[in-house]
Amino acid sequence: MNYPRIFADFHNADEQGRLRLNCVGTIEDLSRQNIKLQDGQLLALHDEELEVDGVVQYSEEESLWVAAIDWTQIRQVEDRLVQVTV
Repeated sequence: MNYPRIFADFHNADEQGRLRLNCVGTIEDLSRQNIKLQDGQLLALHDEELEVDGVVQYSEEESLWVAAIDWTQIRQVEDRLVQVTV
């Protein structure tokens, strides 16, 4: 599936293993793509090397948005080369 692609820090997980969606790169991607987070929303989360699909949830404990992911489904990001036609 093609979900909005948002930066996430895979080292910024809460105790339940959900990725916190509060780092600068995440906020910039959300703003650039004009995305307002909501419970149940599906996102493709990535950093420079990894990507995974996640489901957005609001963490009442931390008062911030997180994404529940399946850590066994993380995949390597393929090189994204831009081809220029001359």
